[in-house]
Amino acid sequence: MNWPLRIARRYLFAKKSSNAINIITGISILGITIGTAALILVLSVFNGFEDLITGLFSNFNPDIKVVPAKGKTFEPDSVQLAELWKLEGVAVVSQSLEEVAFFEYENSQDFGILKGVDRYYHEVTGIDSTIREGRYLFEEDGRDFAVLGVGMRNKLSVNLGKVLTTVSIYMPKQNRVGPMENQFRKKFVYPGGTFVIQQDFDNQYVLSSLEFARSLMGMPGQVSALEIKLKPGASESTVANGIQAILGPDFIVRNRYQQDEAFLKLMNIEKWMSYAILSLTLLMVAFNMIGALWMIVLEKQKDISILKSMGATDISVRNIFLSQGLMLCFLGMILGYILAIGLYLLHINLPNGLISIPQGFVVTAYPVSLRLADFSVIAVTVISIGFLASLLPARRAMRVPAIIREE
Repeated sequence: MNWPLRIARRYLFAKKSSNAINIITGISILGITIGTAALILVLSVFNGFEDLITGLFSNFNPDIKVVPAKGKTFEPDSVQLAELWKLEGVAVVSQSLEEVAFFEYENSQDFGILKGVDRYYHEVTGIDSTIREGRYLFEEDGRDFAVLGVGMRNKLSVNLGKVLTTVSIYMPKQNRVGPMENQFRKKFVYPGGTFVIQQDFDNQYVLSSLEFARSLMGMPGQVSALEIKLKPGASESTVANGIQAILGPDFIVRNRYQQDEAFLKLMNIEKWMSYAILSLTLLMVAFNMIGALWMIVLEKQKDISILKSMGATDISVRNIFLSQGLMLCFLGMILGYILAIGLYLLHINLPNGLISIPQGFVVTAYPVSLRLADFSVIAVTVISIGFLASLLPARRAMRVPAIIREE
């Protein structure tokens, strides 16, 4: 250990002549501890919500989704489909067709999105695991069934217990001019079950078989998208490039993030805005640090003069107080890490966490997720603030003159 660092450590932990210096130093360490813990916990909550929502989306969104670059629908090429199924890393390829429709059940009506899916869709998304009532069912005994989002079920007041009551679905005919009653195709489905994923999906979507949707829309052989599940361990980017090479420039290949890019970007912005605001509170703590270090410089002026008279350079003196400020920050940061991890462990081990969420949400406690990258970012932030706060007292120490003894 070099001598400026050794002296800095001694100055930090040695008993001060004034009790006020000890108090201000303690307040500085406490402020850094609380600020560091707050930064970790806030980022962890945002991480938890991101993981939760991404997991919920995974029950509706595939690993990779292919949509046409122009238009809303296309007719899949059988040769290209066969190549997709054989592509390394691809587990399942599902076809889907969706469009806005008008739904009616007894005396309730509302608009929503009808999504026709094939028999592989539940393997791609795992949506069958989100069924709250009824069954994941589209056809039985020659009858067509639909699975409704819980929000659509509530808006239409659908009663699954009324097994003979159907949902009427209206779809406008393409390029048809004539009396209003001839402008719509109409078909009936029996409500088979309800799913719960995420509010945006639950309030809009009604799932049916792909053939039912094609018949209602008058689009035989058409699909809106190809939805693809990857094999475990498959490289998303490699498979996406392979899919693009097979299908060509007429199609857009989107990974799971890109399918909800706008929403996830907004969450990320909120996360780092919160981080920036909390970082400002650490800047307030830095003023305490400046005060504590400045008082130590004033207290140690005689020691500094003696060191300079013994040959210590201004840079060495500066490094003593820079090191002291950085050690003070490092100590507060480590204590903040310990506090945050302790609160995290307590939260995840309590049935409803330290802070519970009102009933009706998909979880009972705030989701949290610690990430190593966050610890690194916070360390850089705290140490940078500590360095800046130490500069002013360190420069003041450099100006202390050496003691010159006259003969």
